[in-house]
Amino acid sequence: MNYGNKLTGRILAVVLSCFLVISGCKSSEKTTKAEASQEKSASKRGGPSSKSEMKKYSDIITDEAESDEGIFTAHKVDETYYFEIPNDMLEREMLLVSRIAGSVQNLTFGGAGQKARSQQVIRWQRKENKILLRHVSYSSVADADDPVYKSVQNNNFEPVVFSFDIESLNEDSTGVVIDVSDFFTSDVPLISALSNGQRSNFQVRRLDGSRTFINNMNSYPENLEVRHVLTYSANNPPDNGSTNTISLEMNQSMILLPENPATPRNHDERVGYFSVSQYDYSADEQKAATNRFITRWQLVPKDKEAYLRGELVEPVEPIVYYLDPGTPLKWRKYLIQGIEDWNEAFEEAGFKNAIIGKEAPTKEEDPEFSPEDVRYSVIRYITNPIQNAQGPHVHDPRTGQILESDILWYHNVMNLLRNWYFIQTAAANPDARNVKFDDELMGQLIRFVAAHEVGHTLGLPHNMGSSPGYTVEQLRDPEFTSTHGVAPSIMDYARFNYIAQPGDGVTNFFPRIGEYDKWSIKWGYTWLPDIEEADDADETLNEWIVENADNQLYFYGYRTGADPRAQTEDIGDDAMEASEFGIKNLQVITENLVNWTEEAGRNYDDLEELYNNILGQWRRYMGHVTTNVGGVYQTYKTYEQEGAVYEPVEEEKQKRAVAFLNEHAFAAPTWAYNEDILSRINQSTVVETFRSAQARVLNSLTSPSRIARLIENEVRTGGETYTIFEMMDDVRNGIFSELRAGENINVHRRYLQRAYIERMAYLMSEEAEQGGFFGSNVDVSQSDIHPVVRNELEILKRDINRRLNAGNTTRATRVHLEDARERVAKILDTED
Repeated sequence: MNYGNKLTGRILAVVLSCFLVISGCKSSEKTTKAEASQEKSASKRGGPSSKSEMKKYSDIITDEAESDEGIFTAHKVDETYYFEIPNDMLEREMLLVSRIAGSVQNLTFGGAGQKARSQQVIRWQRKENKILLRHVSYSSVADADDPVYKSVQNNNFEPVVFSFDIESLNEDSTGVVIDVSDFFTSDVPLISALSNGQRSNFQVRRLDGSRTFINNMNSYPENLEVRHVLTYSANNPPDNGSTNTISLEMNQSMILLPENPATPRNHDERVGYFSVSQYDYSADEQKAATNRFITRWQLVPKDKEAYLRGELVEPVEPIVYYLDPGTPLKWRKYLIQGIEDWNEAFEEAGFKNAIIGKEAPTKEEDPEFSPEDVRYSVIRYITNPIQNAQGPHVHDPRTGQILESDILWYHNVMNLLRNWYFIQTAAANPDARNVKFDDELMGQLIRFVAAHEVGHTLGLPHNMGSSPGYTVEQLRDPEFTSTHGVAPSIMDYARFNYIAQPGDGVTNFFPRIGEYDKWSIKWGYTWLPDIEEADDADETLNEWIVENADNQLYFYGYRTGADPRAQTEDIGDDAMEASEFGIKNLQVITENLVNWTEEAGRNYDDLEELYNNILGQWRRYMGHVTTNVGGVYQTYKTYEQEGAVYEPVEEEKQKRAVAFLNEHAFAAPTWAYNEDILSRINQSTVVETFRSAQARVLNSLTSPSRIARLIENEVRTGGETYTIFEMMDDVRNGIFSELRAGENINVHRRYLQRAYIERMAYLMSEEAEQGGFFGSNVDVSQSDIHPVVRNELEILKRDINRRLNAGNTTRATRVHLEDARERVAKILDTED
């Protein structure tokens, strides 16, 4: 049976408590308009009891009505709004997408175009002389002809979100007319602008109906768009605090879902795609089986025969993105280039011109064009201080088919790009040595981020495991980097080439669409003939994965916190080598930062911001290295693939990681103490800044979860790995190296050594967090952690006594060691 036809006969449901949550109004507040409307309807004993009691169509929809025909006909009569719903649209499922069209500062991490809540499925249903708006879920499914279908129905009852009186039948009785004014001007959770958390944070008292209204309704062949303003009384609004008011313009898109759903493609954890899941109670398995489908656009070749011959063919419906009319002119071509860069990947799937970027039509060209209209995918340009971009999409929850997408592009992302590019490349890249880049360079940076965000809207999540696909040596090679980006996937958080050194001759420092991106688009978008159900494609798709399984270029890595291959903002195949080169570049940049930021008439704000970014980049390098310690490689496989899914990081690599941290994280950061910089930005707390940074590295290195993985790995490998004793000895010997060397201890090391003692005290305490092997927990007090830490403190106490007895110490060193000895003794005495 065709999957799409089978799917339409299924009942789907879930209990969604968010739609049953009572509004944040106090009990003493006046009744809301929605409640008043429902009470009014109840007083009419359920509205008109028969067709004869309904008003005539002409009495409701008068000659003065402003009407817009489409999937429904939307009418405005004076200040009242009506839907005229054709009978054949009742029981059809629609996707409801609620977006904030007019936002305020500090409301949320977003802006105009941001979804107010997750997309929802609704249906309009007639119950006698009422129309019910019901919420539909696809969390559970069953075939309509399967006896279990009735159980799914009973256990996933669809909530009734709102009830409308039928005011009239239309002129030929093929549809019904309902008044929807109250629905869009009441505090209905389904279409509300605010979450419960926001209501609490902003101290929202109620929705003020006198300042809440509908702006307009526009109906199209497959969707209906409603704009309305919701005004809340609030004691602590996010902006315009003196008004005690939050006013937000909402756009509600109601999208007709395809009557014949697209054939889905099964998700595979070895290839990165966003996905939708559902329990399938009709599956032939002895458990509650799960369907999981990737999210993707439906691309079908215009000429199927030519496509199957291996020719590049245009799709019947290409993916088209429009630019927000508010986008600055000089950045438009770069955004369009970022969109169309993906055509290179779609060619691997057999399509040409599969994705197109366009400027939005003018009012003269298309007076009805709206960025909120679901027919259009738009890069929304948002003017607020957020330094980011987002790439969400709207999809059919039955199959994962992407229907539309709005990329949120924040103006201030340019500042973020400036900081990244300067800090990561300026040492070897003269073009980056300015506080303001020329338009061409900034345009190319915008192009990169646009391509990354478009990738999300194609269904691709971050592939944090891509960066090890290129070696450190390759990223220093000018020939290799001229034809490659910094990682095999632009969907990695790989940023820019911080490995290339001055003198290497590298000129391209940018990410670009790479081998993995092309492979993943081929896997997800190649049109396969004779596929009626998702399972029909599994054999072919699995063969493609197995063919490339041993090639790091095609690896998809999940960020687990334990796999050093899958980290954010790292590049190269060896974190210690890569970070070593990165630190060398930071030293060069620090030495030249004053000169490279100098501009007559400007203060030192940019100098301070970039210096802080240097310190932030240093912290990233330390994090990249630390993940190797107690690290576990995770490589998903199926039975026909050889080797383990979980493997500990090589012993030698873990030892190198701790040695690196002793040298770079726990040593005095002399290169960062540039008085030329510090004297200009008034960094009076720089000693404390580095104490905090070093302590964070130490705490991460000695986290209970990491130590637990070391213990676990030792057991699993029979001791053929880096052990807890080796790691703890190496850390102690590194941090207290002056004791055996007979040296005095400088201020930074004294601070760090106290941080170490406090960390050991924490690990001995009852408050120590639980950690474990990925998701499993370990009881710290009953594990080997306590006795190992006690042993380390006993050794440290012995070494401190020897150093004090040896003499020849400065006063600062002596009092520090005496204090350290007392601290250690107190910890051990407490434990005795």
